[in-house]
Amino acid sequence: MEQVKLRSQIEEKYKWDLTPMFASDEKWQEEYDLLSGKISKLESFSGKLTNEENILACLKLSDELGTSYGELYVYAYQRRDEDASVAKYCAMCDKVDALGVKLGEKSAFITPELTALDGDFLLSLGKKPEFADYDYQLSEIVRRKAHTLTAAEEKLLAGVGLFSDGFHDAFNMFDSLDVKFKPVKDESGHKMEMSHGVYSKLLASEDRRVRKAAFNSMFAAYGDMLHTVGQLYAGNVKKDWFFARARKYPDCLTRAMSGENVPRIVYDNLIKSVHSSLKYLHEYMGWRAQRMGLGKLHMYDLHVPVVKEYKLSVSYEEACEIVKKALAPLGEEYLSHIREAMENRWIDVYENKGKRTGAYSWGTYRSHPYVLLNYNGTAHDVFTIAHELGHSMHSYYSDKAQPSSKAQYEIFVAEVASTVNEVLLLKYMLKNTADEAEREYLLTYYLDMFRTTLFRQTQFAEFEEVAHALAEKDMPVTCDVLNEEYYKINKLYYGKNVVSDKQIAWEWARIPHFYRSFYVYKYATGITSAVSIARGILGGSESAKAGYKAFLSAGGSMPPVEILKLAGVDLTAMTPFEDAMQEMADTLKLLKGEK
Repeated sequence: MEQVKLRSQIEEKYKWDLTPMFASDEKWQEEYDLLSGKISKLESFSGKLTNEENILACLKLSDELGTSYGELYVYAYQRRDEDASVAKYCAMCDKVDALGVKLGEKSAFITPELTALDGDFLLSLGKKPEFADYDYQLSEIVRRKAHTLTAAEEKLLAGVGLFSDGFHDAFNMFDSLDVKFKPVKDESGHKMEMSHGVYSKLLASEDRRVRKAAFNSMFAAYGDMLHTVGQLYAGNVKKDWFFARARKYPDCLTRAMSGENVPRIVYDNLIKSVHSSLKYLHEYMGWRAQRMGLGKLHMYDLHVPVVKEYKLSVSYEEACEIVKKALAPLGEEYLSHIREAMENRWIDVYENKGKRTGAYSWGTYRSHPYVLLNYNGTAHDVFTIAHELGHSMHSYYSDKAQPSSKAQYEIFVAEVASTVNEVLLLKYMLKNTADEAEREYLLTYYLDMFRTTLFRQTQFAEFEEVAHALAEKDMPVTCDVLNEEYYKINKLYYGKNVVSDKQIAWEWARIPHFYRSFYVYKYATGITSAVSIARGILGGSESAKAGYKAFLSAGGSMPPVEILKLAGVDLTAMTPFEDAMQEMADTLKLLKGEK
């Protein structure tokens, strides 16, 4: 068995270079000490944000401190992500966390004091050239004024915030440490300890007995604790309704979407579109059942690779070449930044002992973005390169085009650029293969993106709305009701070709995202937007490319729905949703050999 290498055994060219942030750990400490001393300067503005001069100076200082803190934070955590066994970097993370609390405390007065000012005055400031970097920030403060309470009430709500995340924290502790799974026998009959990671692997087993046993073990663990978890989730839902009412919102969903300035119609369009297109998901499930030689699929049959004949294994360098060719339709300028990332050590490529698992893109306003990978040469790994570089290019373009106060884009649009890259890669690979197994693999990969990202996340979002409606109508939020509602929605989504096993009724009890309410729908709107953008780019439209670059460069300078319109995507209309569903329908036809 090949041993995981130590970090010292990895070639330098495959490690990211963090020196653009700090030349050394000693330089990090110098900046840490400098920022620690500067933070107290904010106090001189407390109670004095009543005139233009003080407001502008305070906003600039807050920006400066926040940017410096961001570099300290990212550097410390990325060093720890290289190897979590290095005590020095764990200590640096603890130090920077404490500094963040101090910065938050010292700057906590800014938004309340600005909110207390006249709205027309704030908007007039935003129109002045010297306040150009803060015009959107000021307009957002004005927009939220209707939902901002008196100083005493805000203080009370802030106090509630100290424990209102307790439902999320308690579930995470249970889900990470206390949940107990029954062991499962693998394909060879050997007993395996179950975990979340092992579950994912076993669900992909070609042995249906193994898949079913893993499914039963996983769901039995949550079924045994259903009443406890049910109370946690019910408490979380009621907490959301408390905050919605306190801030004068009509319902929990409206409050959640208002946080990012996204109109309710976007969610309604998503639900309407998915409901009208469930036939495509049902058709795909029927094809999978037939391809697998099964009369009907069970819930534990949905994650098995259907195309067993195709196995991709490529070196990292080969994968980079594939990705660059796939992204060529975005133009030479975009590609030049991709090459820079690949050639100038923006990417930490291979696994080493102690390295964080998974993948991400992350950086700071002053530095370029970085990408963490754990590359193994699979097809999934190639798609991960494209995906994470999509995030990186979004950050790169936004940071270059926007002041720090507007560079950070909202979570609502965060998955768009990454998914655009995945779609372009898939289309490129489809176009350039003569291998039937690879073609079928790619088509099913794409359809599974629709199933897991568009349909499944919308299914989750629909359940969240139903669960919160119970609290909003003063109805009991009990396990029995939640089970009944979830099971009903699951049957609706998967149709007659899939058996909704009885245990799936309490799948809601194992979804961590439900404790960050109304987060999941953004995955669905993200892939919807990405499909529309990719179709325009691949159609050769220069305006589509220009619009996409404008989207990438907009950061958080406007409401996210307006930023998407720069790329030709209007989620307040049905067109992008219909286009995405047509893309799925066309892919199904290709898979089935239909014209």
